[in-house]
Amino acid sequence: MKEKSLQREKTLKSAVTAVFGVISVVYVLPVFIVLMNSFKANTYVKTQTFAWPTEETFVGWYNYVNGMTFGAYPFMKSVLYSLTITLLSTALILICTSMAAWYIARVDSTFCRICYYVFVFSMVVPFQMVMYTLSKTADQLQLNTPWTIPIIYLGFGAGLAVFMFTGFVKSIPLEIEEAAAIDGCGPIKTYFKVVLPMLVPTMISVAILEIMWVWNDYLLPYLVLDINKYRTIPIHIQYLQGSYGTVDLGAIMALVVMAIIPVIVFYLTCQKYIIKGVAAGAVKG
Repeated sequence: MKEKSLQREKTLKSAVTAVFGVISVVYVLPVFIVLMNSFKANTYVKTQTFAWPTEETFVGWYNYVNGMTFGAYPFMKSVLYSLTITLLSTALILICTSMAAWYIARVDSTFCRICYYVFVFSMVVPFQMVMYTLSKTADQLQLNTPWTIPIIYLGFGAGLAVFMFTGFVKSIPLEIEEAAAIDGCGPIKTYFKVVLPMLVPTMISVAILEIMWVWNDYLLPYLVLDINKYRTIPIHIQYLQGSYGTVDLGAIMALVVMAIIPVIVFYLTCQKYIIKGVAAGAVKG
């Protein structure tokens, strides 16, 4: 019986591994197709989308060079705007939400509990419900530049970040902060000297998730920013058109690859911190 049970368990594990292997291939396949087509001539991208590049269709690095120099709007300018928005938004989310989560976790009051549930509820509110009023409000409050749009990202990214930080803070022994208070630390000093260093694992995981989201986001910058002045990488790719509306799909594929490779490398490098941070933040709700 024991041998049959072990055999059944081994078969089940093999089946689960095979299923998730197929799912992984399905997820990776679109990225592979984009990469493959980035080395084809524009005509063959349309007619031989799923074919492997041949001597006739292969154009080397032409699409990458053409994509970076195509059109009147410089691609490196879009990279700079995307980088600025991503870094500012992530930094703002990490500092503000970690402070808010610490306060919510340590102050046991009805107000804090309501705030916590509001943050959690914001994660299930679709962006499409608020995008039209958001666009008008952003114009009225002058939040329509790459240096002010991080404030909007703070509002949309606070829900997940507060949820994860709050769970982790509740797992930290209160005696550590009480000892810091006895030594003369005020709330600000306690946060930066005691709490913040212990939040590093969760901060790294939250930063990874927020960076991936903001870097790849298309809709919010498109609605808020003046696209004639400020174009992030997704918006730049969308407007990669020539005269009479012609589209160079080869160049688009090349820029898509250039846009996703940094995020993929960053994620693969830091993915272990996501698991640690999520596990730490889920110790207590």
